[in-house]
Formats: sequence, structure tokens, C-alpha cells
Amino acid sequence: MTTVTDLFCGAGGSSSGMAGRGATIRMAANHWKLAVESHNANFPETDHDTADISQVDPRRYPRTDILWGSPECTNHSQAKGRKRITGQGTLDEPPLPDEAAERSRATMWDVVRFAEHHRYDVVLVENVVDAAKWELFDAWWMALTSLGYCAHTVFLNSMHAGDLTEGGVIPAPQSRDRMYVVAHRKQLRCPDLEVRPPAWCGRCDRVVEARQSWKKHDQRPWGRYRAQYVYVCSTAGCWKPVEPYVLPAAAAIDWALAGERIGDRTRPLADKTRARIAAGLARYARPIHLEAAGNAYDGATTGSSYFRAWPADTEPLRALHTTSSKAVALAPGMLVPVEGRDGKTVTLLDEVMRTQTARNETGVALPPLVMRPYTPRGSNGLGGQMLTPVSEALRALTASSNPALLVPAGGTWNDSASSTDEPMRTRTSRDTEAVV
Repeated sequence: MTTVTDLFCGAGGSSSGMAGRGATIRMAANHWKLAVESHNANFPETDHDTADISQVDPRRYPRTDILWGSPECTNHSQAKGRKRITGQGTLDEPPLPDEAAERSRATMWDVVRFAEHHRYDVVLVENVVDAAKWELFDAWWMALTSLGYCAHTVFLNSMHAGDLTEGGVIPAPQSRDRMYVVAHRKQLRCPDLEVRPPAWCGRCDRVVEARQSWKKHDQRPWGRYRAQYVYVCSTAGCWKPVEPYVLPAAAAIDWALAGERIGDRTRPLADKTRARIAAGLARYARPIHLEAAGNAYDGATTGSSYFRAWPADTEPLRALHTTSSKAVALAPGMLVPVEGRDGKTVTLLDEVMRTQTARNETGVALPPLVMRPYTPRGSNGLGGQMLTPVSEALRALTASSNPALLVPAGGTWNDSASSTDEPMRTRTSRDTEAVV
């Protein structure tokens, strides 16, 4: 039975992956009490230690076959929203980063300390891709290989870490670029570490194995999916760029959980968050109007291949009659970063979500309703608003009706609607998600 030590353990995601392949998690440690408690709940048979690993004598823990280490990554990346500090100062800047940042990077050396004492058969290290740009990365690499290890790097986005076939490994429904260092004793055979996720090739007209293709072949492989590398069809003579199969963010969302309305927040959202929502609406929330009833041959109602749908912002509304046949559909929903830092974008719920952290930084925006303007009796023509689910057909409209509207969902009846060419009013969540 293969045994594993999980240093800097989290709730148990990495351990679950290894346990799923038949390994036994012998030891797990972290300085964060909550992480250890969570891991213990998932792996009650594992020995746990809550301690500052940099202060731990490796002899305190038993030797195992594999060491899995996930050193702190915040200060190797731009996750703190600040420029990476190289340690070379100027007359106007401090010569060294702050003590916490140095302490964060020092956790990489804990892997070498433990490997030096226990001489594990295999050492696996997970970190952000920017860790390879650390000034001391080459020295760290040399220290590892000096202990008799043959080391390899794998750059992989977690949304591609699976095959989605029956009985296969299910990938994560989030986009999470990571670097993995795989070091094994030189006496062991080098493993095949190339990831070949399945993808549909339009040229070959079939599902194929996709292979990484680096944009800069004259440099050491490093980087993120789409930015520094893509996937191509592995069929000889084809090599067409392909998109591997992925799971959408919606697969990981518990829609039964109630969220908190942005309007109920005591602290308003940052201007950058509001701007992201507006940008997301401009990019994704393009409404359409369609024939949802009235004709048996419409694909929208019969499941056939015939659909009649038109964009509401560029096409006129089709002929109206007394049958309730028109409907308005909006975007399937968006994932919106709710922090004010740069570099974050809005994505659709039918795409993978970006990397999630322990912070409350991601909200879910949904347009589940459409609005029907109408003039109630006795209103003297002032008009009113009624809400209907998008699953129902829009009632008969007049020539002055405008079906392309965004409506606050889950609010009070006096919440106003707005046109789709205007920014949506902001919404946030309790915990990590919000529903609009």
C-alpha cells in the first residue's frame, strides 16, 4: 500500500485524489487549525498535526512513500493585487519584501528539508505557475536534484485534469492554472506526465486526444492555458487547435442555497465590481425573442431542429397575434468577481469558473425572469410591470412593447427594470455566491 504525507494540507482535495488512486494518507499537517480540522473530518484515520511546518523537525513525522507539498503560493503570484517583488531595491524602494512575503516563499524550502531527511520515493509539489519565476527557483530545483531526484515540471489547468468518459476522472469545473513539480528517485523509471484531455476535432470529425502546444518553442515551457500554450489534435498530419472538454461552473453550484441580495448589503460594492457586472452584461446578456408556442414545428417546443429566434437588440419583433407565442430569453448567468482588484473578468456559468480562494470574491448573476410591460385597467395609461418566468411564453404585446428588459429577481415588486443596453444594478452574496 502506497503511503502519503500531505504537507500544507487543505480540506483534503489533493488527498482525495491520491486516495482515489489507492494511496493511504498517513500524515497531514498545516499551521491553520481550520484546515487540519476539515482534513481530519474527511480523513479520520490519518494522523494530523497543527504546527508551523517551517519550525517542525522532520523526524516528528513518519516516513512515507510519497510527499505531497502545497507550499503557500500567495507571494509567488499577483494574488495580493501587487507587483511581484524581486528583492532588488532602488533608491526609492525598499530593498526587500515584507517579512510575511519572505516567510511565504520560505515554505518551498520545507519540501527540501523533509525530502533530505526522509528520502521519499516521490516528491510532488503544487504551486502557482509564477513560482517558477521565483529568483531562487533554480537553486531550489538544484537542491532537490542534488538529493538524488529526477525532477519534471507539468503545467496544467485543473479544468483539463480528467477525461469525462465513463469511469474516468472528473475534472474540476474551474479554471485553475498550476505548476506541478514531480520528482522521483533516479532509480525509478521516469513516468509519462503528458496530459492528453479529450477534445472534439472538427477537421477529423471525431473525439481525439489533445496535446499541449507551446507558443514559444525556443524557451523552457512555462505558463498558463491560452496565454502560453494551447491544445492541438494529436492525429498525425492534423495538429488543428482544439478545445478540450470541460465541466461548466454550474456543475459545482448548489442552486438550492439562498443568497443575499446586493440591495440588502450594508456595504456597497466597489466601483470596479460594478463595472465588471456592466461589462459582463454587455458581453453576455444579449437578449433574444423567439417563438415559444403556436406552431407544432418549432424546435423550441417540439425538440426538432427548427428554431425561430432573433436578437432583441438588432431585430424587430415578429408579427404578434392573440396567441401567447412570444418569449424573451437572456444569458444563462454570469460569475462576477466582487473584489476591486484588476485582472479579473466576468465569465458565463456554462464555462469553467476561475480559480477560487478562501475569500468571498465571486458572485453569481442570473437573469431568471423577463418583464412584460402592460397597462392595467384604471391606471389612466400610467402602465405597470408584471414578472413571468422565462420558461413561460410572453403574453401578447403591442407595437410599443419592449421585451428586451432586465428585471431584478428575488426583490420587491417595486424594483424597477432596465433596458439591456444599460448596466444591471449590482448584486452580491452571502459566503461566496450571489444570485440575481
